[in-house]
Amino acid sequence: MRGIAVAAIALTSVLSMAACAKDSGGNNTGSGQGNNAEGCKLADKPPAAAAGSSTASSGEKIDGSALKVGLAYDIGGRGDASFNDSAAAGLDKAKAEYGLKPENVKELTAAPNEPEDAKQTRLRQLASEGYNPIIGVGFAYAESLGVVAPEFPNVKFAIVDGAVEGAANVTPLVFAEQQGSFLAGVIAAYKSKSCHVGFVGGVEIPLIQKFDAGFEQGAKAAAPDIKIERKYLTPAGDFTGFQDPTKGQEAATGQIEAGADVLYHAAGASGKGVFSAAKAGNALAIGVDSDQYNQTTVAESKDVIVSSMLKRVDVAVFDFVGAVAKNDLASLPKVFDLSVDGVGYATSGGKIDADLQAVLEGYKAQIIKGEITVKDSL
Repeated sequence: MRGIAVAAIALTSVLSMAACAKDSGGNNTGSGQGNNAEGCKLADKPPAAAAGSSTASSGEKIDGSALKVGLAYDIGGRGDASFNDSAAAGLDKAKAEYGLKPENVKELTAAPNEPEDAKQTRLRQLASEGYNPIIGVGFAYAESLGVVAPEFPNVKFAIVDGAVEGAANVTPLVFAEQQGSFLAGVIAAYKSKSCHVGFVGGVEIPLIQKFDAGFEQGAKAAAPDIKIERKYLTPAGDFTGFQDPTKGQEAATGQIEAGADVLYHAAGASGKGVFSAAKAGNALAIGVDSDQYNQTTVAESKDVIVSSMLKRVDVAVFDFVGAVAKNDLASLPKVFDLSVDGVGYATSGGKIDADLQAVLEGYKAQIIKGEITVKDSL
């Protein structure tokens, strides 16, 4: 009996130690030295960011009440819980702060794999009806703007995620997606208990590869030994990858079954499926473009959304409309990057604690200073 009692005490001690080790698992935000038994062996934390380094609004009062603003959305339009909804948020803010009249705002939406002339027709319709400025939401409008913009030289156009060579009346609104995705990679590394994460891209094109490249670089900066899964839903030319939640769920489920426990998507509305898979597979997910924790269309999965990489299309749309209203397009940044809060990360949901936020701000400061250069391709 005495031998059994001693064995029981020893077993209890072992189980207690194991429980403590498990409790210190994948959310550890300390130095990589002497790291947790479960999760990644983390690199040393970056130096703390200097206080007060964020940009501040000028508070300038702008009157846009005379403008007629047209938005030509990419596929999905309002309600995609991602890219288009971010543009819509910028438009809504412009309505509220610049005094845009509801009757002077028009929104049109592209269809999946529509012919090129459909985009030209949409842009011509807005321009012919007197809308000025007009914003094409997505690089898919580049070719059509190259045709339509010269036909309406007095209309100020903009394109999100693209540029139109030789069209002086088209303003490019481009982003450093790789910088924001670097921070998403850091979050994934710190939150993973298996040190195994995944990336789901909508369409295999250079734009989405920027998200992929930044995510990998950030994850490996934080945890050099991390394992990364990646999957693109459709090849270049097939843009249904941004509008297929079922494919997103299948891809994410495969990554979870392979061992990934934190998934980052850059897949538009297909990301809804990634969130569903994460919820079903006891994994975490990182959203994109908008703060997806607060998106009503993915509310049933919000508890697994640890953060979102904020691509501030809302800021770009809002700033462009304001710049047109005050006739000062030169005031716009050439690239919406971390230095102008053009990209970033969300903290909604309370899963980014103060220690992890300090790490993220440290990496952010290094990127802004040029001490870390984030590649835009693998």
